[in-house]
Amino acid sequence: MIDPVDEQVIPVRRGAARALIAVYAVFAVAATSRALYQLVTRFGEAPLAYALSAFAAVLYLGITFCLVRSTPQTLRIARAGIVLELVGVLIVGTASFVDSAAFPRATVWSHYGEGYGFVPLLLPILGLWYLRRSGSTGGAH
Repeated sequence: MIDPVDEQVIPVRRGAARALIAVYAVFAVAATSRALYQLVTRFGEAPLAYALSAFAAVLYLGITFCLVRSTPQTLRIARAGIVLELVGVLIVGTASFVDSAAFPRATVWSHYGEGYGFVPLLLPILGLWYLRRSGSTGGAH
């Protein structure tokens, strides 16, 4: 049974939240398009990198959906996804410097998102900051 409180929409679709959601949506579309193309046409060249790009795409899609929906439950899921995104960026970013042979092709998160102007590194930090600042962490309201 769904808790009626979880169905309350939290007003996070204003100002900074709109910009945050827009950036996540752009990354969701861009990462998904890139990952699909890479998986279909070039998977054998860099399976790890392309699989990680697909994972990032799914994560961006999920976070975008949860932020748009913005109920306490979906914001908890978004927060967990954003934490996972930050961990992924830090691990893949570091690994791509330490073991470049494992990443013969770039992922969204390679070199901390260098190919995307480091937005993949900054985005989860801004997302977590925004959710914390706005009180929209998905906790009890």
